[in-house]
Amino acid sequence: MKIAVAQGDGVGKEIIPPCIDILNLLLKGPKFIDLDIGYSKWAREGAPITDSDIDLIKQTDCMLLGAVTSVPGSSVVVRLRRTFDLFANLRPFRSYDLTRYPLNMTIIRENLEGLYAGKEEVSVDTAVTKRVITRYNTERLASFASTLQNVKKITIVHKANVLKSDILFRDVCARVLEERHISYDEMYVDAAAYNLIKHPEMFDHILTSNLFGDVLSDEAAGLVGGLGLCPSANIGPDYAIFEPIHGSAPNIAGRGIANPIGAILSVKMLLEWAGERSKAILLDNAVKKTIKNGVKTPDLGGTNSTKEVTRSIISYL
Repeated sequence: MKIAVAQGDGVGKEIIPPCIDILNLLLKGPKFIDLDIGYSKWAREGAPITDSDIDLIKQTDCMLLGAVTSVPGSSVVVRLRRTFDLFANLRPFRSYDLTRYPLNMTIIRENLEGLYAGKEEVSVDTAVTKRVITRYNTERLASFASTLQNVKKITIVHKANVLKSDILFRDVCARVLEERHISYDEMYVDAAAYNLIKHPEMFDHILTSNLFGDVLSDEAAGLVGGLGLCPSANIGPDYAIFEPIHGSAPNIAGRGIANPIGAILSVKMLLEWAGERSKAILLDNAVKKTIKNGVKTPDLGGTNSTKEVTRSIISYL
């Protein structure tokens, strides 16, 4: 397997190298293509990612991406999602008994449209952002959701009582799930935000649009213990990019205390996507044992360093 690797900025440079060690341990002869993309490249060269970088990525099977600091007027992640048609964003959340919230759920988020479609008009006194929902992307998102393993129920989250675009989103998702014989219900996004706090156990999989998925993801991360625990996968028809959902965290970069688990669980998702499910289970169990034995970075209330957490996970592997 050939994997593009971009450490990015800030803590990305600390959490991605352990992921390479783990992939070398679990896979036979993986090949890595290292890329320099992100804010530091923009500061030096005027662009956070170039056409040459894209060409190199196209020569690989998938990508592991660290944390990228936002650049004014240019989003590396958005460009990658659009270039590789990564229409689905998969974000699992597990509490690992770190909090009182019994959360074990996954958010399936539309990744290319909604208010993040980039359709904006700005004048001196008015700014207008167009919310784009298409039948095509909604159908394939719901179809993707129906293929996931261990789906007990899918909750379609929307705001169809206010937004006409969400009537289309809700109705298309419901039709696809009915055709695939997938159990589902629906919920307004404000009710979903409330129930995530009050009744987190009621959720199995949430299927929603771009902005709603983005906001609910951070709420869910807070319930399980923090952003540092949480992985994600950007999935397209022929390519996938795996990354922790947290940012570059410049306030702790270089201190050796960044939580590597979100990135390491992104590797688990990479292994699942590549069909290496038994190895993904091994990695997940190593993470569980590490947390259970109290080896934790400060964001989880522990005193261990990034390297100590990584060493523990690798020792269990």
